[in-house]
Amino acid sequence: MKELPPDARPREKLLARGPAALADAELVALLLRTGVRGTSVLQLSQRVLDHFSGLPGLLHATPDELKQVKGLGPAKRAEVCAVLELARRSLTHQLAERPVFESPGRVKDHLRLHLAHLPHEVFAVLFLDAQNRLMCLEEMFRGTLTQTSVYPREVVRRALELHAAAVVLAHNHPSGVAEPSRADEYLTTTLKAALAMVDVRVLDHLVVGRDDVVSFAERGLL
Repeated sequence: MKELPPDARPREKLLARGPAALADAELVALLLRTGVRGTSVLQLSQRVLDHFSGLPGLLHATPDELKQVKGLGPAKRAEVCAVLELARRSLTHQLAERPVFESPGRVKDHLRLHLAHLPHEVFAVLFLDAQNRLMCLEEMFRGTLTQTSVYPREVVRRALELHAAAVVLAHNHPSGVAEPSRADEYLTTTLKAALAMVDVRVLDHLVVGRDDVVSFAERGLL
């Protein structure tokens, strides 16, 4: 980046104007630090973003998927994976410290980070303690692009094992559209009834799309 004027270099720009002033490729360039022969770090960063269709896709990239990008050696892949895992752990820690509904936006961000860009449907459960703080997030069932087989008895069994007082249900729509289906509503009703039998409350069911997260509780569907 030496060919750039000092005030246009990502590091100097960030220090002078703050991280919000940087484009996605500039932020990734700071993480990668160097380019490869014939490719500047900014060009490499844009190549990475293009490969994953933008920053949201990169946030869900696995180590094996990062290998597919020419120019990302083991060191750069490790740095990217470490930053992504730090982001996930930071959100998890924040949700474990206080009741989840004191920060509903963080709950949605947490789920979007985990589920939004998966190519298959996943049904996950956030298990909460008596103060509605996050104990753990578990992906309990995986399905095809169109459906997931969810077994209420398994959700009940796991809630009892963890001594959970409440849960937040969540699943993604690989189509990218977060609008709940009739099947989603029926599943919510079934799980709510099953968990009520063991005195575990269902606080919400969140449907995660590519750019949005729909809350059953906010829509009055619980």
